[in-house]
Amino acid sequence: MTKKVGIAYIHLVVVITLLILTTEFVRAQELEPRSLANVPVGTSFGLVSYGFTTGNILYDPALNLDNLHASVHSATGLYVRAFDFFGMSAKYNIILPLVNGHWDGTFEGGDTETSRSGLADARVSFSFNFIGSPAYKKEEFANYHQETISGMSFQLIAPTGQYHKDRLINIGSNRWAFKTQYGISHHINNWFIEAAANVWVFSKNKQFLNDNTVQQKPLGVVKLHFIRSFENKMWAALGLAYAFGGTSYLNNNRKDTYLSTMRLGLVVSVPVNATHSFKVVALTARRFEQGADFDSLSLAYQFAWN
Repeated sequence: MTKKVGIAYIHLVVVITLLILTTEFVRAQELEPRSLANVPVGTSFGLVSYGFTTGNILYDPALNLDNLHASVHSATGLYVRAFDFFGMSAKYNIILPLVNGHWDGTFEGGDTETSRSGLADARVSFSFNFIGSPAYKKEEFANYHQETISGMSFQLIAPTGQYHKDRLINIGSNRWAFKTQYGISHHINNWFIEAAANVWVFSKNKQFLNDNTVQQKPLGVVKLHFIRSFENKMWAALGLAYAFGGTSYLNNNRKDTYLSTMRLGLVVSVPVNATHSFKVVALTARRFEQGADFDSLSLAYQFAWN
């Protein structure tokens, strides 16, 4: 009896921990419209945002875990810098998120819940455009007109978030994650059409509930955006992302966690003046096999200087 309880306990822990690790899956499906846009060399951007996400972040139907629900508040700071990379337009950014969340569900007829607050894993990105996006200084940029842009980006998620190896739920993932992405953007009149594909790879978490090891296979994501520009630099984007793969293993034992999820998002950017703007982002995600069912709304304030 004790052995069965122990196995059930480990199964429950896996699901709840994967729920937290799925915050990386949520980030993996970030829509990121206009990420390929060319900007003058030397331009910097600062952004602060607040977001609220609610829903069934992850559910494993092989386990008797019902009514799983999460409510997560997040505050994010972002810094972006544009620079000349061997004549190509390039950017790097640093993202620092804070999270406050509450999770609850039912396991074998009993209710379980917990809350967490703290720093989530930091992210660093580097991107460059090798077609259609030369590195122009501010005084040269007035004559630039986008046609077709193509570029690459790389993102690293570092295990800097709050993590306690003896707790079931953690904000940090205690592992590294790395993304490689290729994207293309085409400008037609007032429209921009963008497409991208990326792959995430993950290191192992060898301190899952003390000495257990959780491993995740690569996760693939494809994205498509339709962006409409308006007067006074206002723009709106409708985005779609599909993520697949990312099966998880506990101590080399495969779990039924193959991810297959679609994400739909609407982004509206409203400028205040030439250097300040507000951005509203509404997202919804639905799964086909495993993955996240959630709804999210966020508000961001962005400012630029050169």
